[in-house]
Order: sequence, then C-alpha cells, then structure tokens
Amino acid sequence: MLTVSIVTYHTCPEELSRCIQSLDRNIVRHIYVIDNSAQKYIAELCHKFNVEYIANNNTGYGAAHNIAIKKAFATKARYHLVLNSDVEFDSRILKKIMAYMDNNPDVGQLQPKIVCPDNSLQYTCRLLPTPFDLALRRFTPNFFLRKRKKRYILAQADWNKSFDVAYQQGSFLFFRIDALKNVGLFDERYFMYPEDIDISRRMALAWKVRYWPGATVVHNHRAASYHSVRMLLVHLKNMALYFNKWGWLHDNERKRLNNMVTNQFKNVSIK
Repeated sequence: MLTVSIVTYHTCPEELSRCIQSLDRNIVRHIYVIDNSAQKYIAELCHKFNVEYIANNNTGYGAAHNIAIKKAFATKARYHLVLNSDVEFDSRILKKIMAYMDNNPDVGQLQPKIVCPDNSLQYTCRLLPTPFDLALRRFTPNFFLRKRKKRYILAQADWNKSFDVAYQQGSFLFFRIDALKNVGLFDERYFMYPEDIDISRRMALAWKVRYWPGATVVHNHRAASYHSVRMLLVHLKNMALYFNKWGWLHDNERKRLNNMVTNQFKNVSIK
C-alpha cells in the first residue's frame, strides 16, 4: 500500500531510530534507507528494524531517493513517502493521509502541517522562488521588504485549512505513485536543495499539490546551509542549475503557477 524512502548521510542512529519507529508497519509495505555515507552502523540499525539498507556513493539527495522510488514502482504500492530522518510523528497519521488521498484522486503530492519541536509552524509550502526572493531571505535582515518575504512563504494563508501550492519543501512528501510515474522522478542534476522545488512544480502542472493540515509531523530542521559555508556554496550552485533550467527573470510558468496559489488568498492582506 505504501513505501517509504529515507536518505542518510552520517546520520545520528537515535534520530533514524525515532523516524523509523514513526512508521506504521501494518500499512508500510517497504522501507528503504539509502545511505550516502555507507556506514556500517546504519546498516546494522536497518537490520535491527527489518528495513532494506542500500549503500550509495553519495550521488545526491534526489538521486538517492530515485533508487528507492524505482524499487517502489515494481511493487503494488499506491503511495510513496519521501521522508527526512529528522522527522517524527504519530504512526496513525499515515493511515489518515492515505484515506485523504484515496478520497481525492486528483491530488498527486501531499504535505501535512509541519512544526518545530516547540510546535511552531514551519512554512514549508511556498511560492516558486525568483532569484530575488532567495537573495532576500538569505542575505538581508528580517525587516527588509518584510511583506514580500511573508508573501513568498504564504504567511497570509490560513494554515489550518487546505490549499494548493507549486512548491513543498522535501522533508515529508507524500506521493501518489501513478502521479510520479506521470511526471517523472527527482531531477538528478541537482546534488541537493532545489530537487523538491523542481518536482513540486512539475507535479503542479498535471496534478494537485496539496497542503493538508489534517495531520501534523515534527521536523527537527537543521538548515545546514545557514551554518556551513560549504553547504551554502552547494546551495547556491544547485539553485543556479535550477534557474538555468526554468528561467532566471523570465519564467512565465512560474508566474502562472504562483498566481494560481496567491489567488486562493487574494482577499487576505499581509500584515
């Protein structure tokens, strides 16, 4: 019914254990852990939890998940969950999400409400970014062009209600397998970071990409590129690849999809 993939890289075993234990093994057909660091302790932990361990030569985040998704295609599962190891949740929510997807066959990709450990909301559903939006968030103080920054993260939305988007961050992405077969896998040109933007916008062209607050997960987000110069450079390089593919200043599809999203909140002002 459901397959799950988790990509690891020198991951804390306690963190991975908590994540795996969040999964309801009564409905999860198969769990794949793709280890981009090929660590023996990860392999041993996977054996303990009866999880398929795949050692990988660090080909990147999306490419690693693609290994598992291709395996999922060969099963009879209807859904596949792309999951970060730093996410945990009540195991009962997966059944709720599957029921929602069963009742909404036009939804190809779903994300629940994602919160921090202190229960504060993470704005993980956003507009498709322009280069200016990313530069604003990364390199300017919070008060600078505050309304534009809030518009980008959809702060004007009612996050207690469902809405459709064209970009969901990749910590918890619940896919309909038929939709993935339709739009394709993660673009492996990106080592990490914009692969979730890319697949979300491709999905939004053919299916609904839905935010659904009927379930909540906790994400212990580390934001590595904010704390490491090396990861910042990786982020910038891969975002350049993204804009080379889709367009830097002139991206009519981005404009159309973002208008689709913001029109849901056109009567709501940004404070």
